[in-house]
Amino acid sequence: VPHPTYTPTPLCAASIDNEWIPSCSSDLKPVVGMKFDTLQQGISFYENYAKVSGFDTRLYSTKKRKSDGKISLKYCVCNKEGFRETPRL
Repeated sequence: VPHPTYTPTPLCAASIDNEWIPSCSSDLKPVVGMKFDTLQQGISFYENYAKVSGFDTRLYSTKKRKSDGKISLKYCVCNKEGFRETPRL
């Protein structure tokens, strides 16, 4: 007996001025000021939120400190966020 293909569906979502606002359990939603022990824990949290809410993510941009070259900022965004002005060669 073949298994049906599973397609995740957002629990519920609202659209405001071309912005899609996913709805999920409040303990899964990111909030301003959240802190994680490691960069990977933060990325994993957001990827889990995206999966439960029904969208994909991508790593967008990274900022490094000039003093020691360590990452000071990393953007993990919805895969539909922004666009590349010039194609990558």
